[in-house]
Amino acid sequence: MSVTRMFGASVKRREDPRLITGEGQYTDDFKLPGMLQMKVLRSPYAHARIKSIDTSKAKALPGVHGVFTAKDLEGMVPPMPCAWLIPESDLKVPTYTALASDKVRFVGDAVAIVVADDSYIADDALDLIAVDYEELPAVTNQEAALKPGAPQLYDDVPNNQVFHWKFRNGDPDGAFQNAEVHLTQRFIQQRLVPNAMEPRSAIADWNQGAGELTFYNTTQNPHIVRFLISATQGIPENKIRVLARDVGGGFGSKIPFYAGDALTVFASRKLKRPVRWTEDRRENYVATIHGRDQIIDVEMAANRDGKVTGLKVTNYANMGAHLSTAAPGVPTWLFALIVPGCYTINDYACDVFGVATNTTPTDAYRGAGRPEAAFLIERMMDLLADELHMDPVDVRRKNFIPASAFPYTTGGTLVYDSGDYDKTLDLALQMVDYDGFRQQQAAARQQGKYLGLGLSTYVEVCGLAPSKAAGAMGFQGGLWEPATVRVLATGKVIVLTGTSPHGQGEETTFAQLVAEDLGVPVEDVDVVHGDTNAIPMGWGTYGSRSTAVGGTAIYKATQKVIDKGKKLAAHLLEASVDDITHDHGRYYVAGSPQKVKTIQDIALMANLAWDLPEGMSPGLEENHFHDPTNFTFPFGAHICTVEVDAETGETKILRYIAVDDVGRVINPMIVDGQVHGGVLQGIGQALYEYALYDDRGNLVTGSMLDYTVPNATQAPHIETARTETPCPHNLTGVKGVGETGTIASSQAVVNAVCDALSPLGIKNIDMPLTPERVWRAIQAARAGSSAGGSGATSGS
Repeated sequence: MSVTRMFGASVKRREDPRLITGEGQYTDDFKLPGMLQMKVLRSPYAHARIKSIDTSKAKALPGVHGVFTAKDLEGMVPPMPCAWLIPESDLKVPTYTALASDKVRFVGDAVAIVVADDSYIADDALDLIAVDYEELPAVTNQEAALKPGAPQLYDDVPNNQVFHWKFRNGDPDGAFQNAEVHLTQRFIQQRLVPNAMEPRSAIADWNQGAGELTFYNTTQNPHIVRFLISATQGIPENKIRVLARDVGGGFGSKIPFYAGDALTVFASRKLKRPVRWTEDRRENYVATIHGRDQIIDVEMAANRDGKVTGLKVTNYANMGAHLSTAAPGVPTWLFALIVPGCYTINDYACDVFGVATNTTPTDAYRGAGRPEAAFLIERMMDLLADELHMDPVDVRRKNFIPASAFPYTTGGTLVYDSGDYDKTLDLALQMVDYDGFRQQQAAARQQGKYLGLGLSTYVEVCGLAPSKAAGAMGFQGGLWEPATVRVLATGKVIVLTGTSPHGQGEETTFAQLVAEDLGVPVEDVDVVHGDTNAIPMGWGTYGSRSTAVGGTAIYKATQKVIDKGKKLAAHLLEASVDDITHDHGRYYVAGSPQKVKTIQDIALMANLAWDLPEGMSPGLEENHFHDPTNFTFPFGAHICTVEVDAETGETKILRYIAVDDVGRVINPMIVDGQVHGGVLQGIGQALYEYALYDDRGNLVTGSMLDYTVPNATQAPHIETARTETPCPHNLTGVKGVGETGTIASSQAVVNAVCDALSPLGIKNIDMPLTPERVWRAIQAARAGSSAGGSGATSGS
């Protein structure tokens, strides 16, 4: 009997028909009887003292049911929590209330809320609230905020320093004392706006009689939202149901628990009516978290043969006006441990300063710390190659962790379980025709054209877990995942997963995972997620962990179902369990495949319970809770080729090649889609995107009119390929792919541009490499001054 294999098949995404035809159920789509609309009055100042608030006119407007300020929240809504309390860092968590009381600390800080019959009345009421502000000096740059005399955001956070986190491994000082080459470089990881297609939204429905809350939310982690609502509102966790049906993207911005969420719950409880809040795009830009915003100084020690011997990194991380839910872990643990990359750099030190400023808080944005780490090490490899007049390929090969060395403990103290970095690089070089391009580049330079090629050989840490590691890092939660696989009497299958997809396609890939082993059509598998009443727990979808952790839980639960089915099949076939063979949903006695019980036969009998073996309980349903023993470590090689127009500064991407190793691949089409989206976001950071504040703390790039998100015309054709090195510590062999493209791509583009302009002596240009920045760098180089951005310095 032929079996259609699902693991490795490019099955079309099952969720797409409802999403692209407008049949999805996003939070704002839910209409509840008697539902009111909430709007938030936000500060127009980055730093100001609130002298008074007059809400009388707003309250008098017909259709308004309530106007609330910070005074109304006292005793009901405590300060918003920070859930990543990094140890041994002198961490200071500033008090951040859902509505500002004495001061506002960034443009967009919430000051009051209006709840009305509809959003139009609520908007009109916002205009009637009179707030008397006393504007104070603001500071938006993290280095400036640390200087003596800088405006202070909080009295109990001296010099605006919220933490100083340190990491040391080996003997970095000794490495630099003995180094033949010493390179230094500053990199600017500019601030980015996540720009999820769906803005944040919440509906709170408080049942006063039952003391129960139903909360609809656009979130990446509904169970964590349930826990934090309980912690901040005093509602027993078992009385809260959180629903996250369809979520229109997140990129990390829907991990945090926001003030708007807490305020929606407060308003519903206060008014005893369902209350909905949905931010507009302007609010999304100023009040939803931003990403990156780090100033990173790097020192590299090396020998003249290209061997890197030591690394020192100092990171000044702009945390914004308060510490968001997971913010402290991003520029510390998620950044520092992976800085050595795929190289044998063991003598390594990293200092991270977290700084409060009068800006929108920062938190995880696609990749979260890993893109910043990969960028700096890959840029430094190119700068080292330039200093030594070596081919950047040779410098990388000189420092690669060899395939024979795994498992390998890195300078970041991570234990890489597997890898073969030469293999992915070889394939990428073959695809781009590396030698041929170098010849083409040399010929173009003779004609006054500037072609460049940029490499990025990366490794990332993802599949975030295990829980023991999370605890050691100060993360205030676990990182295990549960799964239930339930086979109904008709042979249809329901899968309950604690992970919460928001664009990754896991309704499809998880169904494939189960269909593969149970031997049922993929259409017969229904994946249920995003409902805390249906699923016991889940620690969220971020850090490319859904398939590596949640998928492994599903796989193991499926194997338990198969094992139970084997026992029932043995009973029905009157054979020993040891003699039963299972083959993709078919049970038979070894050597007699013609006498078969299908999974449907087994499911029917298990649910009818007419003829079960002694001691077997009815039903065909199994659970599994999976807590991995290690992270996963995808890796790869990306190559970008560009042409730079020296007269306009415009960069044209000629080719983009992405060779990734994400372990075993369940659905190649979905993996390619994840890589494409991630690469384009990385290109966006490299060439276009930048959230800019003026001196008074106003977000200048506060809409899509000013903030450039790459569109289809700016997206190059992305050529993908893969090698396969299965993860050795989970049974599926998968590693995770959601952040791969973003982690790998920005430095490939920047390396390509700097390679193109190397004949002019340009070594570095700060992102984004807009035409103006590139043009100015070219003009400065031609005038004989230092190139745009900060050039590398070296000493022997």
